Amino acid sequence: MKRKLTLLICFFISLQTFSQGDEDKEMFNRGRERDQQAIDEAVSGWWTASMKNHDERITWWQQARFGMFIHWGVYSLPGGEWKGKKVDGYAEHLMRKEKITRADYLALAHQFNPILFNADAWARHAKEAGMKYMIITSKHHDGFAMFDTKVSDFNIVQQTPFKRDPMIELSAACHKYGIKFGFYYSHAFDWEHPDAPGNDWEYSNPGGDKGLYGGTNWFNVHPELLPKAQKYVNEKAIPQIKELLVKYHPDILWFDTPSKLPLSENIRILKAIREVDTHVVVNGRLARSAEVSFGDYKNTADRPLEFFPVTGDWEAIPTTNESYGYHKYDNSHKPVGAFVHLLAKAASRGGNLLMNIGPKGDGAFDSKDLTILKGIGAWMEKNGESVYGTVASPLPLQSWGVSTLKGNALYLHVFNWPADNKLYVGGLQSAFGKVRLLASKKALTANRVNANDVVIDLPAKMPDTLNTVIAIELTAPLKTDPVRVFSANIPEQQLLAFDAQLHGEKLGYGDGKTGKYYVQNWKSNTQWLSWTFRTTKPVTFTINMKYLAGEGNGGSFVLQTGSHSKEIKITGSGPDTKVFTMENMDTIELPAGTHELIIKPVSIEKGELMKLLELQLLAK
Repeated sequence: MKRKLTLLICFFISLQTFSQGDEDKEMFNRGRERDQQAIDEAVSGWWTASMKNHDERITWWQQARFGMFIHWGVYSLPGGEWKGKKVDGYAEHLMRKEKITRADYLALAHQFNPILFNADAWARHAKEAGMKYMIITSKHHDGFAMFDTKVSDFNIVQQTPFKRDPMIELSAACHKYGIKFGFYYSHAFDWEHPDAPGNDWEYSNPGGDKGLYGGTNWFNVHPELLPKAQKYVNEKAIPQIKELLVKYHPDILWFDTPSKLPLSENIRILKAIREVDTHVVVNGRLARSAEVSFGDYKNTADRPLEFFPVTGDWEAIPTTNESYGYHKYDNSHKPVGAFVHLLAKAASRGGNLLMNIGPKGDGAFDSKDLTILKGIGAWMEKNGESVYGTVASPLPLQSWGVSTLKGNALYLHVFNWPADNKLYVGGLQSAFGKVRLLASKKALTANRVNANDVVIDLPAKMPDTLNTVIAIELTAPLKTDPVRVFSANIPEQQLLAFDAQLHGEKLGYGDGKTGKYYVQNWKSNTQWLSWTFRTTKPVTFTINMKYLAGEGNGGSFVLQTGSHSKEIKITGSGPDTKVFTMENMDTIELPAGTHELIIKPVSIEKGELMKLLELQLLAK
């Protein structure tokens, strides 16, 4: 009897689970239908119509190439500290990290009095750094408006002793200095509003950065939360965005965390924007699906240091240290040269660099940020021509750096100065005229060595150790050989996984942050990577490899060039954040000519082979 009762209970549990599964599937399908209906309506109507003037509205942005991102709010006052304790991570996420109530956050706002704020100085800093546009947080995830909004009393004018609207002052200052101006607005997260996604400590709205709340899938299986999210969008998000458009006439709007709302809501917000303003530029983090990106351009992930292949218009958003908002404990500021290189790399691939600054709670810029801005500005003053208005260069990657193109001018950004002072420019097939150092205008001698390559005689000393730019005047349309050339006079060659040819389905890229510029999802022997390159002389390379262990137990792969191959076992395990270096992995002897280097799995033990970062080829 006991056994029969147990079986009966199990049957009813299974029946209930099956029924719940059917219900979840039905809700999921309804959500997909809702999103698809929003996509179809946009594509067949208003969004497609709004794209007719896309090229016109984004022209200034394409020409700009360099902008200033500013994260500034109530969180800037504590600067990464709460109740005497250091709080790690993004300083602007203080409210969520410490689960601060609206009342306690208001108490903090009542102390926010940035008496050193000077809109003219902020705009001047951007101008002197060579920046062409500025985007500032009008409302971040904390829900606190840094402008004079009539929609909510949770704002800088009504809740702080400062009482002024800094956005009016900044807009005027940017206009004075010829800088385009716009706003970051957190449309999805709002930790102050009782119906918005994100606040699970005061309003019982599941949230956080782990994706536990928000997105199509969440709302599909929790449809009871959809009316709440829509109420927030109707009551606060859309009205405040319309305020920003009507009152300040921004050149650009910048959004974030679209996965925290259903796609249909994100599309509805974009529709509301286009009903008010068809000329404002909108970034790619407001509304996007697998089929359609509704923004005017794409964004990288946060804080990238390397860029994976992107087509079309795109923008990278590095920050001077590791926090977007001011963090007084974060002194990990990168050197000026890192940003000069990033700027050149982005422009060489047709992208913009929107570099973040986190001003302090008193309204002043951190002195470390000012040093970085001044350093970049000094370089841009002499070399800005090689960045502004340029397009992606078809010249292949070079051992010494990158290149940009504007009209009949080809700009070579030299990061690595050859020891013999001979710059080998691989793949340049076009006829050319004058060659000169851009900053000093000094003429250089250049000679063609074969149909594909040119050698430029360089000064004995690198004129600018950050990035020396050489301008080549083309006398015919640029024509190139796309195969990468290893300059024989530069002993170390770097092959990033981002620059490999990916073979097989479902291989993907990391986000480009420090230690995350990898190829991932390497889970099948049918997936492999290859790099094609040309050597101008016979050479012997020792190969090192950098990688992360990945989500599995490793395995082995074959490293192959021509008839040479070697099977190599992955060593190391542990968290996904630990970078391993395998030194002297192999030695290859290559004649002059074109080669293909291949990494192909032999065995994969449970899950992922590895997350490959790069290969380093060291000439012996």
